[in-house]
Amino acid sequence: MSREACASVARDLGIPERLKRQAPDTGQSPDALIASERILASICEAVIGAAYLAFGWERVAPAVVESFGGEIEKALDNPVDFKSELQERLARRAEIVDYDIASEEGPPHDRSFVALAVVDGEELGRGSGKTKKAAEQSAAEHALARLDEEGR
Repeated sequence: MSREACASVARDLGIPERLKRQAPDTGQSPDALIASERILASICEAVIGAAYLAFGWERVAPAVVESFGGEIEKALDNPVDFKSELQERLARRAEIVDYDIASEEGPPHDRSFVALAVVDGEELGRGSGKTKKAAEQSAAEHALARLDEEGR
C-alpha cells in the first residue's frame, strides 16, 4: 500500500489521538510529527509489524485486510497512475515526457515538492505533493488535462 493509504488507515484507527495522549511531556508538541503523512504511515507499518510478530499472520491478516478495505476499494475504483497514462498517450505521437523537480520545501519530516512534466522542452503540466512521486503524478494529471483541453 502507498504512504497515503497507510497514513489514512492510521488516522482511521485513531493513532494520532492515541499518540497525543501517550506523548511524554517534553515541552514540545507532538502535533508536527503527527501531521506528517510519512511518520503516520511509518507508525501504521510498525503497528502491523509488531502485531504480526506478537500474534502471527493468521490472526493479524483479517484485521489488516479490514483496516485497508476502504483504501483497496478506492484504488480499484479509481486507479491513479497518471504518469503511465500520459506516457502511453505521448508514445502514440512519438513524444517523451520528462519530469523535473522544480522545488522542494519544508523540513525533512514534512517536505513538499513541485514537479514539472516537460515534453520537447515545453512545460505541459505542473503539480505538487508530499513526495517526488506524488508531485510527478500531479504534474502528469495536469498535463493530461491540458492535452484534453487542447484536443491533443
